Amino acid sequence: MRACALVYGARMTLRPFHLAFPVDDLAAARAFYGGVLGCPEGRSSDEWIDFDFFGHQIVAHLAPGKAGDRASNHVDGHGVPVPHFGLVLGMAEWEAMAERLRAAGTRFEIEPTVRFRGEPGEQATMFFRDPAGNALEVKAMANPDNLFAR
Repeated sequence: MRACALVYGARMTLRPFHLAFPVDDLAAARAFYGGVLGCPEGRSSDEWIDFDFFGHQIVAHLAPGKAGDRASNHVDGHGVPVPHFGLVLGMAEWEAMAERLRAAGTRFEIEPTVRFRGEPGEQATMFFRDPAGNALEVKAMANPDNLFAR
């Protein structure tokens, strides 16, 4: 069994992940991640900005022309952008995030919806993009214990 499966299965405290991703405008990234999503800013330079993404470290790196999706996959009737990143929230937090994004005028790639109804993977999900075109997904599981259920 892989170590990551053991950590999750034992319900130990999850370790923060680190993700570096390209953006074409640091000021727009700061406004979106810091302002719209409410992620506190950490260290920064003229080339990158660290954000506290719900306890995880994401880093927006200035790389004009390198952001955005490359493809999509068909999932439950939707074209899901690939690559994408995001997080899993509780249902009340997910609903609050959807309202926050709507209030900010965010355009959804996939509107807030519930997919896989009645299945172990039933989840609320939404897809949207940052100003550089990077795709994000925010989801909430109907049953959080089923995050990895088959």
